[in-house]
Amino acid sequence: MFTGIVEELGRVTAVEHLGDAARFRLHGPVVTDGARHGDSIAVNGVCLTVVATADGEFTADVMAETLKRSSLGALEPGARVNLERPTAVGGRLGGHIVQGHVDGVGTITSRTPSEHWETVEIALPAQLARYVVEKGSITVDGVSLTVVDAGDDRFTVSLIPTTLALTTLGVKGPGDPVNLEVDVIAKYVERLLGARTGTGENTP
Repeated sequence: MFTGIVEELGRVTAVEHLGDAARFRLHGPVVTDGARHGDSIAVNGVCLTVVATADGEFTADVMAETLKRSSLGALEPGARVNLERPTAVGGRLGGHIVQGHVDGVGTITSRTPSEHWETVEIALPAQLARYVVEKGSITVDGVSLTVVDAGDDRFTVSLIPTTLALTTLGVKGPGDPVNLEVDVIAKYVERLLGARTGTGENTP
């Protein structure tokens, strides 16, 4: 489990395409400190398994399903990425409960700067809109954020200077894709209520 508090702005150093999968090598000395084979690291909000580590870098395999459901397939060497290690049992839950299981890919539609923060509008897949509520939590590229306004096909978030400086959200612009993970509690509630009412509605 993650919390959506990015620990490090890393960088993709190599991408090996393997047909129905890909192998990424990423530079992130903070998150690789003490990391071992089989550990998890979230990359732009996607939980990946460490294959190997060396010299402040780690490699991870990404299967076709993950490439299809996230923006990782578009990453190239040199791309910056948000990195986070799983939270330790008993650690602080600084953001919210984040699984690292991307629900869909959104698109930044606009950025509106102000004196001390910046408002970003993001279009999202229609099937995810019901899980996004005003003042609720959402994960954008692995960053835990609070929804400012929620619509039928888009939402807005406000980014403080720290988020702008220390994550990829500070440099992404209109048209750029972002990984979205909605609040898992909302999905479980919907599933349970659907079972009670007999609708059996499934999550995306």
